[in-house]
Amino acid sequence: MESGLSSLLSVSIDFETSHLFFPRIVHWLLACLFLLVLVFKIMPFLAAVRRGERTLPIIGETMDGLRFFGTLALIVAYFYLMAAVGNLFPYTGYGFLFVSMAFVFLMSLLFMHERARKNLVIAVINAIVAPSLAWFVLAKLFNITLP
Repeated sequence: MESGLSSLLSVSIDFETSHLFFPRIVHWLLACLFLLVLVFKIMPFLAAVRRGERTLPIIGETMDGLRFFGTLALIVAYFYLMAAVGNLFPYTGYGFLFVSMAFVFLMSLLFMHERARKNLVIAVINAIVAPSLAWFVLAKLFNITLP
């Protein structure tokens, strides 16, 4: 009787594959959610396009080349400069902090429709506060090493 009870209360863990348990669950949940979105949103939309009731949002639309290519250039520069500036101040997170401030400000300027004084002040405050808050939480509170 005791051997049966001890086998119910014992747990054996395969440490070589145990770290894959939750990622597998998340992958299957994401796959199921994707299928639900596909069935309930995308298929009816494509059927309406086929009937001529709706149009595809990409075809026939004008593209804002300055913002599109400007965003791509800023993203590439952001990652390159974050590593370069981060090497000047190793293990402090200043590369993340300084480059993120410039990145947020330049992205705000790129997508700002009216460059009024009020909008520029808001963009500057946002460019200073948001990365500083993220840097403080990640680097100082959680001790996460930033570039």
